[in-house]
Amino acid sequence: MSNTGNGAGQGTGERPRVLTGDRPTGRLHLGHLAGSLRSRVALQDSHEVFVLVADVQGLTDHFDRPDVLRRNVPEVMLDYLGAGLDPARVTFVRQSGVPELTELTVYLLNLVTVSKLRQNPTVKTEIAQKGFGEAVPAGFFIYPAAQVADITAFGAQVVPVGEDQLPMLELTREVVRRFNSLYGPAADGTDVLVEPQALLSASPRLPGLDGHAKMGKSLGNAAYLSDPPDELRRKVMGMFTDPAHLRAADPGQVEGNPVFAYLDAFDPDAARVQALKDHYRAGGLSDVTVKRHLLDILNAELTPIRDRRATYAQDPQAVMDLLRGGTQRGREVAAQTLAQVRAALF
Repeated sequence: MSNTGNGAGQGTGERPRVLTGDRPTGRLHLGHLAGSLRSRVALQDSHEVFVLVADVQGLTDHFDRPDVLRRNVPEVMLDYLGAGLDPARVTFVRQSGVPELTELTVYLLNLVTVSKLRQNPTVKTEIAQKGFGEAVPAGFFIYPAAQVADITAFGAQVVPVGEDQLPMLELTREVVRRFNSLYGPAADGTDVLVEPQALLSASPRLPGLDGHAKMGKSLGNAAYLSDPPDELRRKVMGMFTDPAHLRAADPGQVEGNPVFAYLDAFDPDAARVQALKDHYRAGGLSDVTVKRHLLDILNAELTPIRDRRATYAQDPQAVMDLLRGGTQRGREVAAQTLAQVRAALF
């Protein structure tokens, strides 16, 4: 595991610290690959990367199905390793193994208003999607504050986010500024908590295979990194396209067509994609032809990921040992931050 870093506060002078992660509610899909995994792989060359397997956050809407989280923790780890995250350069941390995060959440909740949580657009959207109504669990309602604790506990200077997550990061920055103003500075004269910066994803959110705006594990419209070639082929060939494009000779609609959204995300030859779009708009290009091209592109991207994943899967104990070792490292960092927080408060 990575042993870089100087404890609480921030990463080493040469390698800024990054915190990122996922809830282990299912295997990771192509949306994760385009939106975050590829950038994490690139960041490990220049940053000290902490990846949080957020199983505690997963409980906020899986409290009645903890077995889902237990089952998927090793699957998500295999996806991380398959995607190219290097355990020699990345620290993998299991959220439930760092109880310091819970204590820090309690302290920081005093700096977050109910109004602010209620206005969080991600929380509002997810409450509507999950159909909670007035029965929203309190743990789910406050999870943005728990994310503030995650980010600050590890002293993250950089947090990769999509546009929809910017309000969460702005909440973190507000809480950090308020905490440091009320209780700082630390004994050494520095701020107690680090104010993180956003690293905005360059990739737009991928739509679902069925054309819906969001690809999701619970929606059944995702292609997974671990899908074997025949399963990927079935999914790609069944993708939603322009419903008015009934014959190859007909002009087709590119906008809102998920096949072209996936080509934009995964085909490295932008000129080729543009030529396909022009041909499709003009007519004379069948959906089957475009889907076959997309399938070739995706298999070229996923084959090395599948191969690495299969290699790591041969020794599941070693994979979980990586997570345990990283969790211990993460707990040491979080404990240093918490010690500074407690000293400032008490």
